[in-house]
Order: sequence, then C-alpha cells, then structure tokens
Amino acid sequence: MGSIHNDIPLPVPARDVWDAVRDFGALPQRLVPGFVTACTLDGDARIVTFANGSVAREVLVDCDDARQRLVDAINNERLKHYSASVQLATYVQGQTKEAVAAMHRASPPVPP
Repeated sequence: MGSIHNDIPLPVPARDVWDAVRDFGALPQRLVPGFVTACTLDGDARIVTFANGSVAREVLVDCDDARQRLVDAINNERLKHYSASVQLATYVQGQTKEAVAAMHRASPPVPP
C-alpha cells in the first residue's frame, strides 16, 4: 500500500487543532480520546496504547510549527516501514493555490 489520505474538516480554529496535534504526548487527553488509551513519552518517541490493546513506539520525525505539520514513524516487527503526517489544510491550501498559479505562469500560451 502506497499512501492513505484522510481530509477531515473540524469545527474548531486551526490554531486549536495544531496546539493539540503538536502536544506529542497528549494523544488520549487532547487528540484521540478513546482511540488511544495511554501515551508515555520516551525521549523523541511516544509509547502509544490503542483501544484494541496494541502498543506502538512512534518516533517524532518532525514538528514544524510554521507549516503546522507533524511527522512520526513506527518501525517494528509488524510494521517494517510506517510513517504518518498531520498537516493543517490552511497551509496546504495556500501552497496548492500558489503552485497552480505557478503552473499557469509556466504554461505556454494556447494558440487561438
């Protein structure tokens, strides 16, 4: 499997969502209560216990406040390579608009 994307609109300000996302050790309290039942920090990683009983060690790869993007990774016997990222749409939407404008500027004119 290559990629899975979930776009989820939330009825709260982006700054509040980002504040909860970037709080790396507070998954069960602030971000996904019920889905994650426990989370403890271990250096640059968090040990996460899910509601189904599975446990994973997620390593913090990057936390970029300017882009409101957090990346973590799991590497264990069950998941040989797993990486997840959360990025808020306000930044992505602005970037994609700029990219589309750049594509239009770079495109050759269409003959009449």
